[in-house]
Order: sequence, then structure tokens, then C-alpha cells
Amino acid sequence: MSKRVLVIAAHPDDETYGVGGTIARHVRRGDRVTVLIMTDGVTARHTVTSLQETAALNACAVLGVEDVRFARLPDQRLDALPLLELIRPITAAITDTGAQIVYTHHRGDANQDHRTIFAATMVAIRPFGACPVEQAYSYEVASSTEWGAPFAETAFQPTCFVDISSTLETKLRAVAAYTETHESEVKPFPHPRSPEATRIYAQQRGVSVGMLAAEAFVTIRQLMKED
Repeated sequence: MSKRVLVIAAHPDDETYGVGGTIARHVRRGDRVTVLIMTDGVTARHTVTSLQETAALNACAVLGVEDVRFARLPDQRLDALPLLELIRPITAAITDTGAQIVYTHHRGDANQDHRTIFAATMVAIRPFGACPVEQAYSYEVASSTEWGAPFAETAFQPTCFVDISSTLETKLRAVAAYTETHESEVKPFPHPRSPEATRIYAQQRGVSVGMLAAEAFVTIRQLMKED
């Protein structure tokens, strides 16, 4: 039976680097995937929002995602907004799509937008009333998650590994779509966001659990409901 999946990303490209292989896997399995990108991804540096959104649409198309939504909140300033302003678009997307599976950022990331999105997601997926979310996971983003403070309470300690051996090349093509549309988002090796490093990260996560390539997640919640 197909599932309804929502991927929440603070910035354009977080969805590809963090969940790209898993997204492609969901699509191949017939699941309905929606990507919600919360910020324009450029406000703190320059004003090319249309290029960023075009890049995101192109990358998501490579992954097989047709439903891409933009909340267009200010980049690197989410912590200055009332949390309710972040909760609203996430809740609206969950309600509209009936999302059963949600992927969001990790609470210990170095990037403040990622941490704020995690906090907003935790409110939006509260398991009461008509909330359809049955599974929720945090994902890691290169050059943000591993650069977070090395404290036990905020460290990324994965509990779920998704085999992306068959979708890794699709993920890398999605990364390339960002390069083609907006080169500043993809860095040369050995930067963590280089294509070469993206492959290495996937292989590293894979070999740690006996797979050729994997994406790792922290399980936030899994609900086992009666049929």
C-alpha cells in the first residue's frame, strides 16, 4: 500500500543532500512524496530566489517529486520569527497531503534554521486529534549535522538506515541539477557538499550496516495503529 510522505527542508538542497536517495526510493515504491522548502535559501547572501526555486524544482524532478512547495520564509532568520509562523506551513502541508511519514531536520545541527525547523515540526506532528503522521524521522545534512556540537544530548545517533544502493546515482544527478542551475550550492571536493563527498557519505553509512550505500535517520516516533 502506498504511503504519503512529507519531507521538510529549511533550504533548497537540504532535501537532496539529506533525503535524496530515500525520496527516490519512496517514489519508486509508488509513495506520494511532497517536499516543503521553508526558506528562500538566499536572503542572507544575495537575492536570486527564482534561481534557487528553479534549482529545487529541477532537483526534485530528478528524484521523481512533482509536489514541491515553498514557504518563502527568510533564510538564516527563522529563529527571529515567532515559532507559530513556522508551524503553520508545516501543519498546512501535513493536513493537505495527509502525510503519514515525515522527515525533518536534526535538533543538533550547526545551522540555526535546521534547529528551528525541528522544533516547529515537533509541534506540528503532535500525535493527537486528526494528525495523520505515523512515522517521523530526523535526517542529517552534510556540513551542518556533523559540524554540530559534539555533546551527547545533541549528537546525531542514527537508529534507522535506508538502503539507497539502487537510488544513489539518482541522488547524485539531483545534486548535479543544483550545480547546473545555481553553482554556488555545490562545492568542490573535499567540501562535504561536493558530489564526491556525497557518494562517500552514502557509502560510509552503508558499510556501517552492511549495505553498499545508505542514508541514516534518527527515529522520532513510530505509531503502530490497529487496522
